[in-house]
Amino acid sequence: MATIRILFLGDIVGEPGRKAVIEQLPILRQTESLDFIIVNGENAAGGKGITPKIAIDLLRAGAAVITTGDHVWDQQDIVPYFPTEPRLLRPINYPDGTPGNGSVVLECAKGRVAVMQAQGRTFMQPALENPFIALENEALRLRQAGVGPIIVDFHAETTSEKIAMGRHLDGKVSAVLGTHTHVQTADETIFPGGTGFLTDAGMCGPEDSVLGRTIDSVVWRFKTGMPTRFPVAKGRVRLCGAIVDVDSETGTCLVIKRLSFQVSEGTDALP
Repeated sequence: MATIRILFLGDIVGEPGRKAVIEQLPILRQTESLDFIIVNGENAAGGKGITPKIAIDLLRAGAAVITTGDHVWDQQDIVPYFPTEPRLLRPINYPDGTPGNGSVVLECAKGRVAVMQAQGRTFMQPALENPFIALENEALRLRQAGVGPIIVDFHAETTSEKIAMGRHLDGKVSAVLGTHTHVQTADETIFPGGTGFLTDAGMCGPEDSVLGRTIDSVVWRFKTGMPTRFPVAKGRVRLCGAIVDVDSETGTCLVIKRLSFQVSEGTDALP
């Protein structure tokens, strides 16, 4: 039995987050004996979306796949880039004809790995197609094609929708890892059908912040109700995510562990 060790990193926030991820990926590959790396780049460009250049930098640093989320289209130049880069995913439950894809299958040294992404519908915009149906159908297609390891990034707001998705896909995929809320949960587990689960992987970004943004600006908004900008914070950066060990043949999750560590001082955000 071959085991594929997969790293998944949560939402990368701004320049501090992406610089730390790019610096740490080669180190983590060695220290954790990683075979495959997935990162969520949804907030990598100044806290909103991702650009082609940032995607290229993350792929060159060692990411095999980049997932996104509800901010996927915030940077205009990313739209024409999607059809050229299959390793950059957008949520699978967008309508047919949307640029890009919501799943990809890639080869690593120990076999094929599939990655899928969907966006939740509870308190999320835009309102997309049913993610439960979309992911179930795609998982069935991938398994019929002989793919064992299947990793799902479920980008959703509520814990209930994420847990329900994990239970729904138990036994159909290798792991369901939540993103979007930027706060790592402590509920990593393997469900009875062999699917690893974590409600939210957390973020890769400034630690002294409110979800990666400057504290004063967010507190002011809550206090006054008035609109304001939320700059990406500076200072210490924390990387959060999960490592899963997956049977390369069956796709069963053998081990899931959270990853959370402080790495460096941040830098100024993008304008």
